[in-house]
Amino acid sequence: MSADEVLLSKRLAIMGGTFDPIHYAHLLIAEDVRRRFDLPQVLFMPSGHPPHKKDYEVTPAEERYIMCVLATVDNPHFTVSRLELDRPGPSYTIDTIRQVKAQIGDGAEVVFVTGADAVLEILTWREPDAILDEARIVAVPRPGFDLSRLDETLGHARASKVTVVDSPVAGVSSTMIRERIRGGDCARYLTSRAVIDYINKRGLYRPPHERRP
Repeated sequence: MSADEVLLSKRLAIMGGTFDPIHYAHLLIAEDVRRRFDLPQVLFMPSGHPPHKKDYEVTPAEERYIMCVLATVDNPHFTVSRLELDRPGPSYTIDTIRQVKAQIGDGAEVVFVTGADAVLEILTWREPDAILDEARIVAVPRPGFDLSRLDETLGHARASKVTVVDSPVAGVSSTMIRERIRGGDCARYLTSRAVIDYINKRGLYRPPHERRP
């Protein structure tokens, strides 16, 4: 489904991320945010060309998109967008927010959900103040995250525009899943069976010689 074919609600949350792979914590956070803000829709937005993800080789966008669809298909409030995947060039958050709001039209209300670690870097993003003005930012901290770092890094005025929502599944991460699969360990109870089956079918997160074409 292309970005233009996604039917968008006036009020929604954008769940931004690499989703490499998507897992249960992503899904629970999305549902918690949806209920907390009484939103009819959560738009999962797998990044196409994330400019800040340079510490490892990101799985091809199409694979990550398919895993998101498989993980969210049974929730009528969840939709997966191809907007960033189909847009050429780096994936900038402000471009995504503006494009979604333009697609919704008048009265658009957007909540943007991302990790608290990512929010600490928001001043390095394109047009950080515009991001904070155009969407309600929801930050999800990892276990042990010091919330005072938001004030220290962003300044009180900017940090006051960020809402913190705790993760219901502390410690679950995409990195953990990749490492467990790479090491031959079980990742079955960290993400949906459909996603695990797809990972196994495609040979994702395994050494290059074990991957499927």
